[in-house]
Amino acid sequence: MNSLANVGKWLMVAGGLLAVMGILVWIFGQVTGLTKLPGDFVWRRGNVTVYLPLATSIVLSLLLTLVLNLIFRQR
Repeated sequence: MNSLANVGKWLMVAGGLLAVMGILVWIFGQVTGLTKLPGDFVWRRGNVTVYLPLATSIVLSLLLTLVLNLIFRQR
């Protein structure tokens, strides 16, 4: 029973973190023009739109790598 309570707590924490991350990404997308970089591809045909944010993914990956390296740098 105790391990099941722990799983429930972890699921609540993970869900809360996911919700916070979603809100931050939504606000960040509204505030900046990051989603309109030259390497982002959009195909529209009829009622179907395909969005491939290649340049945005690369920029976010580089930024996240730099931040995490600064935070977890071994001394």
